[in-house]
Amino acid sequence: MIKRWYDSDIDLDEIKNETIAVIGYGNQGHAQASNMKDSGLNVIVGLRRGGASWSKAEADGHRGYEVNEAAEKADIIHILIPDMVQSDIYKKQIVPHLKEENALAFSHGAAIHWKWITPPEFVDVVMVAPKSPGQRVREVYLENFGTPALVAVHQNYTERALKRALAMAKGVGCSKAGVLETTFKEEVETDFFGEQVDLCGGVDRLIRNSFDTLVEAGYQPEIAYFECLHELKLIVDLIQRYGIGGMYKRVSETARYGGLTRGSMAVGDASKVGMRRALKDIQSGRFAEEWVEAYRKEGKRAFDKYMDELKRHPVEQVGVALRKMMWPDQTVE
Repeated sequence: MIKRWYDSDIDLDEIKNETIAVIGYGNQGHAQASNMKDSGLNVIVGLRRGGASWSKAEADGHRGYEVNEAAEKADIIHILIPDMVQSDIYKKQIVPHLKEENALAFSHGAAIHWKWITPPEFVDVVMVAPKSPGQRVREVYLENFGTPALVAVHQNYTERALKRALAMAKGVGCSKAGVLETTFKEEVETDFFGEQVDLCGGVDRLIRNSFDTLVEAGYQPEIAYFECLHELKLIVDLIQRYGIGGMYKRVSETARYGGLTRGSMAVGDASKVGMRRALKDIQSGRFAEEWVEAYRKEGKRAFDKYMDELKRHPVEQVGVALRKMMWPDQTVE
């Protein structure tokens, strides 16, 4: 059975006297640094001086330093910058300042699992991964609760690595909801898989294909948009709160019967074959190699041809007009 911990199981004093340098101040950096600071931990932030996040971090009450300075001051270096820049920043600005019994911490295991970063033997290497976007991590903390998190230990030099990771998770607020143990390998491979075949890639294609099917059959695009995209959030909210069975109990009897008897026509055995291919690419390292090579050659332009194709799709064009209708005071993409 998977190991799990809650607030009462974790001693925050384990890292009370240690300095935690959060490297990066994006969605996760902002949320985790702010939550840990508000929990009474000694947090500093490592940033590029003059960058967009510097003034924001200071306005939030953080002490900002250049990354190399933060690494020098820290006992725990929590790296929350994008995967594809972690290796370069680590080698140039963190490695020279690593000291015995430091901890390197991450919220995603890719750089360690795929060996984009190879830590020295004299440090702990841990993961604290809240299972929510950063904005929600912060919001729920301010509501005096937390989002669940995963923790993992890759390297346990001090023999305190797990206790340090758990204390960080408690500082972020996650142990109010529950902290579960995983490994770097399991977190990376399941995270990539979920993003590709379900949460991002799969749901994207499900929406586009279902929308196209209705429009090609002669239905109005606006009506197809509501049925295939807009109402999806209502169903996902029910699934998140009550599970799949709980969702079915809370929709109409017609929706329940239709979904249970026809869902496999849309996403069935053929889809599972494709999912297994995607998982094999992840497990073998093929996807990671492809992604690194694409980023090396093109940087963020590696997305452009795919995003341009999506932008031209009618579901996006119709969606802009409908979202403006529903949320007139917000910037609509």
